Amino acid sequence: MRIEWTREAAAALQAKFDPPVRVWKLVSDNEGCGCAVNGVPFLWAVDAPAEGDLRADSEPVEVWYEPRHAVYFDDALRVSYDGANRSFKLSSDGQIYTNALGTVDLRTSASTHSR
Repeated sequence: MRIEWTREAAAALQAKFDPPVRVWKLVSDNEGCGCAVNGVPFLWAVDAPAEGDLRADSEPVEVWYEPRHAVYFDDALRVSYDGANRSFKLSSDGQIYTNALGTVDLRTSASTHSR
C-alpha cells in the first residue's frame, strides 16, 4: 500500500496531537457500524505497530495497517486536508473513502489528546 500526503495534510496531522505522533495505523473500523464489511476509515495514533502489521509506503507520515484491512483500500491512496472544514480526505484514483477521515489517539504514553 502506498499513501501520498499533501504538504497541508502532513502539517495539519502533525499539529493536531501533543505530544507529536510518531506511528499511525490506518484501519477500517466497523465497531458499532452494524456490518462487518462496511467499516469507516480511521487513523489511529499508536505507540508502536502491532505484531503482524505491515508498513505502508508513506512519507512523511509513518503509517501501518493490518493485512486483513488491506482489502478495504486501493493500493495507492492520497490524504489531503481541507483547512476551511479542518478535515482530512482519504481518496484514491477510483474513489473517495471519506471527506472526514477520523483521527484517534490510542497511545498509552500520550499525556494529552487531540486538540
